[in-house]
Amino acid sequence: MSKEKTAQLRKFVAPFEKADVKASVQQMINTIPPFLVLWFLAYLALDVSVWLTVGISIVAAGFVVRMFIIFHDCTHGSFFKNKKANAVVGTITGILTLFAYEKWKREHAIHHASSGNLDKRGVGDIWVMTIDEYVEASKWERFKYRMYRNPLVMFGLGPLFLVLISSRFNRKDARKKERNNTYLINASLVVLYTVMILAIGWQAFVLIQGTIMFTAGALGIWLFYIQHTFEDSYFEDESEWDYVKAAIEGSSYYELPKVLQWVTGNIGFHHVHHLSPRVPNYNLEKAHVSTPPLQKATTVNLKTSFQSLKYKVYDEENKRFVTFGAIKHLLGESRTAQQ
Repeated sequence: MSKEKTAQLRKFVAPFEKADVKASVQQMINTIPPFLVLWFLAYLALDVSVWLTVGISIVAAGFVVRMFIIFHDCTHGSFFKNKKANAVVGTITGILTLFAYEKWKREHAIHHASSGNLDKRGVGDIWVMTIDEYVEASKWERFKYRMYRNPLVMFGLGPLFLVLISSRFNRKDARKKERNNTYLINASLVVLYTVMILAIGWQAFVLIQGTIMFTAGALGIWLFYIQHTFEDSYFEDESEWDYVKAAIEGSSYYELPKVLQWVTGNIGFHHVHHLSPRVPNYNLEKAHVSTPPLQKATTVNLKTSFQSLKYKVYDEENKRFVTFGAIKHLLGESRTAQQ
């Protein structure tokens, strides 16, 4: 993409980068209080049916996803104009969604700065191996990769790993501000959860909160996976990597029914978000509709998105994802060559 087109795209999107305090507050009001009400209703429903409680908890998980989008916007400094307001709301929603604000803020910034860059993988992204890397890897490394890419592991164990391990501990190179924020959120969770367990009992708490956070976590991983894993997704070596191409060609437009679009905070317009992280979630659709070039991004919907589950390894030569089955013969050739 030429520098002229890049500059033009950024110019088109710039008007949508302004946070609207009224819109942000309104989104908080229609997201956080309903979540708390649903949590309470799920507890009251225990007197009627455990399954009713589970059903209400699953609905509440949708509001956690929407709350996470608020958290996500705060980490980009796009939810409010004021930096401190973003930090405060981001930390509060971080407690409610079980994510460490400063930690996730830094890792996600790295993801945006390196998405699709084959030489800068490993922070804030999904593990992707190229065909050559997979063929040349040891049996143990290939086994780990296959397990990681297995849907049962990714969407089953993935949410547990995210909230119980990854978000609870700082990286070795974390600065003091990041470490203290993680400690604050962890301590807040201990206090909050202890009070709730003492108030309603650990069985009720685990059933409700466990169902909510597991469901929300699985949905979150699904969204992230789908928006970066599709057949012709963009990946390049550092020397050829381009930020704008990575945003538009390496992030999909996940076309969802309006209700699900609302629940997921418009994050389906992921190509717009990657082009300009400063666009608040409530302006993403407007930017997409108003900018014709952005409408050329790869579009997936509920039905076609499930096809992405079969894409496992990236083919650098043909610039596309392939299945494990498509490269099975290469493993045999590799063993023969080694002999």
